Amino acid sequence: MKGLTAKEEEIMGFFWEKGPLFVKEMLAFYDEPKPHFNTLSTIVRGLEEKGYLSHKAYGNTYQYYATVSRDDFSRRTLRSVISKYFNNSYLGAVSSLVKEEDISLKELKELIQKVEEGQL
Repeated sequence: MKGLTAKEEEIMGFFWEKGPLFVKEMLAFYDEPKPHFNTLSTIVRGLEEKGYLSHKAYGNTYQYYATVSRDDFSRRTLRSVISKYFNNSYLGAVSSLVKEEDISLKELKELIQKVEEGQL
């Protein structure tokens, strides 16, 4: 499945938070100047082509809904980052987080404890 642009990810966030939506309803989520309806519609159709959305027809209008959960998307994205930047090494990814001080030694020990106790 293809990755998402920042704008596509933003729009998927609406579906993950709100559930099924008509494109017209999405306009309410934006401040002025709101994007044009056709712009949103094009992005939504692209998300459907990529397999992230599907739709149900109501006459000549469509209500779209997510076919990929936020959790599935997050897992897939994390795997992709680890593959691309850490040569498929989860240890390398965690080591980088510790080295850059994005995770403390205390947090790392808590994580190890949870894994050992089967909480993850």
